[in-house]
Order: sequence, then structure tokens, then C-alpha cells
Amino acid sequence: MSIGKGCRYGSHRVIEPKGILPQPAQRIDNTMTIYDNEVLIDVSTLNIDSASYTQIRSSCGGDAAKMELMIMSIVAERGKMQNPVTGSGGMLIGTVREIGPEYPGKKLKAGDRIATLVSLSLTPLKIARIRHLDPDSDQVDVDAQAILFESGIYAIVPSDLPEKLALAVLDVAGAPAQVDRLVREGDTVCIIGGGGKSGILCCYQAMKNVGPYGKVIVVEYSESNAKRIVDMKLATDVIVADATDAIDVYHRVIAITGERGCDVTINNVNVPNTEMTSILITKGQGLIYFFSMATSFTKAALGAEGVGKDIELIVGNGYAKGHSDLALNILRESADIRALFERLYV
Repeated sequence: MSIGKGCRYGSHRVIEPKGILPQPAQRIDNTMTIYDNEVLIDVSTLNIDSASYTQIRSSCGGDAAKMELMIMSIVAERGKMQNPVTGSGGMLIGTVREIGPEYPGKKLKAGDRIATLVSLSLTPLKIARIRHLDPDSDQVDVDAQAILFESGIYAIVPSDLPEKLALAVLDVAGAPAQVDRLVREGDTVCIIGGGGKSGILCCYQAMKNVGPYGKVIVVEYSESNAKRIVDMKLATDVIVADATDAIDVYHRVIAITGERGCDVTINNVNVPNTEMTSILITKGQGLIYFFSMATSFTKAALGAEGVGKDIELIVGNGYAKGHSDLALNILRESADIRALFERLYV
């Protein structure tokens, strides 16, 4: 039963502070009675974004019970899954339970399995219990409900891929889609944090776009993740290094590219303080795409100014038109990536 029409952007759900939208709000109304233009979802799994999950795991010392309590307390306090340290959320997968009579998505129906393509940091959420949490996996199985606003985008879960595999990929679908837009044939590209979930998808798309005369350089902290990239031939060069050490990474990248540096840098890391690394390795009038939610855009903007670099800095918008199809098609095109992700997420 619905209770009147709300704002298409969800501002009617904001409790504190008034007058802003749900994402920057401190607290939103997570009452699971829908307005006329909302959708009610029975949630089965949350995919908490990497920066947030890493912060939660670190602050809880990797203890699963403590992590569960922290997630439950965040949602209870805020009405949404928004990490108060990183400000980020993630996404969810679930079954449509009810659709408001004025919701405009005529193709959506009760019983559809969907993945929301909007952040948990703005999604009204109520968790009854956490059924399973693995400190090493950012997918958390829950009994919960959530609200999708009229403006919220979603994807029907594909029938040819396991649900958790699709969820893992859709969570970061914006990254390879932006790579497809930004990387041109013959470019020299550096992907910082190339061995993680979003990084691997970006590597695949970058290699596809640069063609035989371009370069894809990966900077990866984990030796095992770096080996994956080498084994799957997802880069022309792989550097094992700490991306927070800007000078070390700069010298090692410049040894490959020459003093000119990279045309495009894609930053996928889930830890802070990698902004200057990205800036130093990118050529003047080059481009950096910060997909990482651990990025400080103050540090990036002022840091580029401080070293005299005229560089285009792009904020990592998780939405790009057609991004879900592009990301899922990578799994269909690459048996190696699909096999790896199935091992990790299914």
C-alpha cells in the first residue's frame, strides 16, 4: 500500500538535514511502506563498495562478528548503508516485491530479480539480519528490504550468468564503460590497482581499445593479483609497487613510458593517498579517471596545481549509458575473467 507521491529524487525521505538529497543526507527515512512512485525490493545480497568494505574490515580487525555489528549499526543510524568514513555505499540484488502505481518503469514487475545501479549511500535500507559475511568478500547476504526511487536505475539480473557474478560486475560497471570512452587506439594507459575487480575489467577494455601499438601498464600492490594480470595477458607491463609511494611509482612508470608519461591514468585503488601518484605519471594535458571512492578530490586538484600539471581530472561517476551491458559482455567475451570471478564471487 502506497502513501502518496514523493519526489522522484527521493528528497521526501530525507530526515536530516532537510533540503538536501538522500546521498549527502546524514539520515533518511527507511520506512518500508512505499510512496506512489517507488519500488519495494526484498534484498538478498549487498555488494558493499571496496573502499568502504576495506575500511570496515580494517577498523574491526577482520572480525566477522564485529563487521556485522558495524554494518547493522550504520544502517540503523542512517537508514542506509553509507560508511561514515568513506561516504560510499555499494549496491544490492533482490526481488521486486511491490511497485507504486505511479512508478514510470512499465517493464518492471513484481517478482523480477534486479540489481540496483544506484549507490547504497542513498538507498533506504532496513536489515532484519545478516545471513552470511566473509571478511574477504564484499558481498554480504542479508534478509532486508530497500526502496528504489523513481530516478533510480537498475538492471534485470541476466539469466545466462550466476546472480552473484552479475552483482560483482555490475557494482563496478561504470569503470570499464568510462575506459571505453576515454582510451583511444595507440594510447599509453596506466591502471593503478589493476588487479582488483574493477581493475581487471578496466585492463580488458583498455587492452581492447589501445590496439597493437598502445601500452597498458598496471600498478598493483599484491604480487598474486599482479600475477593474474600477467597470466591473463591483460597488460603490456606490470609493476608491483605501493601506489601511495608517488616517487617510486613515478620512476618505475617513466622507465617504461619515457618522460612524456601516460596519456590516460585510471585509478581503481581502495586506499587513500594515491592522488599524487596518478598525477605524476600522467602527461601534461593528459587525463586521469578517479574511479576509487578513496580519492580526495581536494588532494587531486591542489596536488596537480602544486606540481604544475595541466591535467583533466574526472570524478568516477559509477553510471555511464550502456555500462551494465558493456561490463556483463566482458564476462561473455573473456572465459579467463569469467572463470576468475566465478572462483571469487560465486
